[in-house]
Amino acid sequence: MDVDSCGAIRVGPPIAQVAELVDAQVSGTCGRMVVEVRVFSWAPSSDWLTTLEGLQQTMSDTLNNPNPIIKLHKGDLPDGLTFGSSVAVDTETLGLNPLRDRLCLVQLSAGNSEAHLVQFDGLSYDAPNLKQLLSDPGVTKIFHYARFDVAVIQHYMDLTCAPIFCTKIASRLTRTYTDRHGLRDLCGELLGIELSKLQQQSDWGTENLSQEQMQYAALDVLYLHGLKEILERRLSREGRHHLAHASFNFLPTRVELDLSGWAEQDIFSHS
Repeated sequence: MDVDSCGAIRVGPPIAQVAELVDAQVSGTCGRMVVEVRVFSWAPSSDWLTTLEGLQQTMSDTLNNPNPIIKLHKGDLPDGLTFGSSVAVDTETLGLNPLRDRLCLVQLSAGNSEAHLVQFDGLSYDAPNLKQLLSDPGVTKIFHYARFDVAVIQHYMDLTCAPIFCTKIASRLTRTYTDRHGLRDLCGELLGIELSKLQQQSDWGTENLSQEQMQYAALDVLYLHGLKEILERRLSREGRHHLAHASFNFLPTRVELDLSGWAEQDIFSHS
């Protein structure tokens, strides 16, 4: 593990960098890191080419940098740090019950090769810079399974995240040919990137996070912008964009129901 003068931790690539561009006349690599592009038809369509072009533009910094930078902050983001018009967000907790298992870590990325981790000790969640970012109506917060993360943030930080884009909801509305909608599944199919889940069940309440924990936490946000780019195009292609965004807008209400005791009950069900 290398630490630079700013306290940034440089972590090497999590997996062997092997990729193939399928059904193309020319194959090659871009720097040291490439994405496998999986084509499910023999002739590349204009939609595929447009998607690839948008993905390359959105994720060029992340995919071309074999050593993503991970910055760990205690208690809040530093002053003056900005993320642009959208920020990828994830959380790590002691468990899966927001009312019981405390918020330990909030991860953020602007869609480049940097991930910022905000660590909490459980005693205070007074983080004005982070709160301002998460509640800023001009910044879209990109989550994977926003229902849980937004509930945890609302419960411990007393704020409502909006506007929201949830890659899991978008996946369920567009990838109807599968029932696999986990982040690892999306990264594997849409980006050709294999994510490790070895640290998924880990003690996130520890004072000193390991290199493996920080790398795992960072990877959960580094690719969300790229997934959003592809899923937005699929939503438009299938005419389901309005359904997705109506679902995103309903999430704060869904979270309020979860935190108020209706997490397991479908209030829209007849029975």
